[in-house]
Amino acid sequence: MARSSQRTANLTLEQLCSAKEVLVSTGSGGVGKTTTAAAIGAVAAARLGAKVLVLTVDPAKRLATALGLEEFGNVETRVPDEAFANVEGGPRGELWVAMLDTKQSWDDLIARHAPDDATRDAILANSIYKNLSGKFVQSHDYVAMERLYEIHTSGRYDLVVVDTPPTRNAIDFLEAPDRMADFFSSRLLRWLIAPYRSRVVSFASKPFYSVADRILGTQFLEDIAEFFMLFQTMYDGFVERARAVTTLLGGPQTSFVVVSTLEVAPSREAEFFLELLSDRGYHVGALVLNKVLPDLLLSTDGADAARVLSTDAEAVAARLAPELQVDGGAVDPAHLAHVLAEIGSNFSNFAVVARREAEQRAELSRTPELCLTVPWFDDDIHSVDGLLRLGEVLWR
Repeated sequence: MARSSQRTANLTLEQLCSAKEVLVSTGSGGVGKTTTAAAIGAVAAARLGAKVLVLTVDPAKRLATALGLEEFGNVETRVPDEAFANVEGGPRGELWVAMLDTKQSWDDLIARHAPDDATRDAILANSIYKNLSGKFVQSHDYVAMERLYEIHTSGRYDLVVVDTPPTRNAIDFLEAPDRMADFFSSRLLRWLIAPYRSRVVSFASKPFYSVADRILGTQFLEDIAEFFMLFQTMYDGFVERARAVTTLLGGPQTSFVVVSTLEVAPSREAEFFLELLSDRGYHVGALVLNKVLPDLLLSTDGADAARVLSTDAEAVAARLAPELQVDGGAVDPAHLAHVLAEIGSNFSNFAVVARREAEQRAELSRTPELCLTVPWFDDDIHSVDGLLRLGEVLWR
């Protein structure tokens, strides 16, 4: 296993986890974002003695697999200490996990913030609310931010590691509070509820309501109007929390961890998101690059050895063959020369890729304070032991 590298000696992942209360893991799909988030949470719980929550907002259910647990949901679940059996003395802290359940989170939100029981019950029973909270994509992004805000302000955890959806969806996640607040003050919403707030409808507005009534139906329009009129009783709270969430994400207690590989598409996504976060003033604490070739391929000694094997394979084979025995017989120098030449050629080819990766890594690591690389692993990670193995690579 190759040792992880970092761009600066002034910051380590341990210091980042110690200094921050929220780490937001972002990246394109399939680059190990969820596994990295879980590994950071696991090693922080084991090493720092912290109470850590890994919260996945990504609807794909990969976190349970990475932790080797049965499926879990909206309620925070503690990973048992027995899962850390290979940690000497056991974990110093606690690892908790949760996966966002959009419908349940909306119900909890309404229950917490409705001005009275009657409003709460009316919203929960409204057919538009049931569809919005269960199926509307933007509602997932918004309530995820609400859930993060609620968990952070509760003070139940020392560190919350958030696993976001893939990069482009993560932008929706970041923008959801402001978009929701804007919607509740939009002209469209005022038009929808106007005839139900007042029996007087302007002459100019009547054609709109006539067409909408024919297309959507009276009951549908009434349900929409009822839902949004009820929801507007919580409008001030929505705006206030949207500002609070934006402050939390941009504050000193939060940092972003961008996860990528050095393949073309993911690295472009990473570059795009690093620039976006920087432009918005968010703190980017770390860039994690997965499946990186080892630094050995960049060494001049290795390049020289590969060149000798490629160009003088027959001479090298002639010297080595007498020393090698296979099943009691001598190795054929011609066959050995062919193998050595292939090894030298492959090393040189991989060295070209490694140099290209090093250049990409230098380009991407300009923004984050810490750049970590993770080697290829021989097998998939599906247990806490596997997460800790990855976490230790990052920790060093």
